[in-house]
Amino acid sequence: MLIALNKPYGVLCQFTDNDGRRTLAEFVAQKNIYPAGRLDYDSEGLLLLTDDGALAHRLTDPRHKQPKTYLAQVDGQVTDEAIAALTRGVVLNDGPTQRAQVSHAAEPEWLWPRDPPVRFRKAIPTSWLSITLREGRNRQVRRMTAAVGFPTLRLIRVSVGGYRLEGLQPGQTRRLDDG
Repeated sequence: MLIALNKPYGVLCQFTDNDGRRTLAEFVAQKNIYPAGRLDYDSEGLLLLTDDGALAHRLTDPRHKQPKTYLAQVDGQVTDEAIAALTRGVVLNDGPTQRAQVSHAAEPEWLWPRDPPVRFRKAIPTSWLSITLREGRNRQVRRMTAAVGFPTLRLIRVSVGGYRLEGLQPGQTRRLDDG
């Protein structure tokens, strides 16, 4: 079984939490299914869940180099130099990142409001980037954009491999297979 979930902001990528935070159990009724990869508590978007360990391994193991695409809203007006640096790879505290596909993006027309909303500062514009990675370090996109001077304000994963978020609202799921 393979299920796509549009993970809302402020939800843990696990089914239980001793601190009372929101978890996947609020959105996924199926039993014996587990996330294939993770999204941070403060990130949103496509999360794949499966009961197939081999499939989960293919989706998450860096050796399989499954592309993961994110839309990132960042603080400030992103420069071409920053995009070039992100594309080449930047040095983080745990070493250099691999090359990435990075481009300017428009704020998506289909974007849902976030609760709570991203902070608004009249004097500082924001920009959107499309970022595709083939590795997956902890908080990698956020650390990369910060390294080039543009901290991430909002992060939405829109695809993993050939699977896409399209059409799912926050908290909605879609079964992706016939099994």
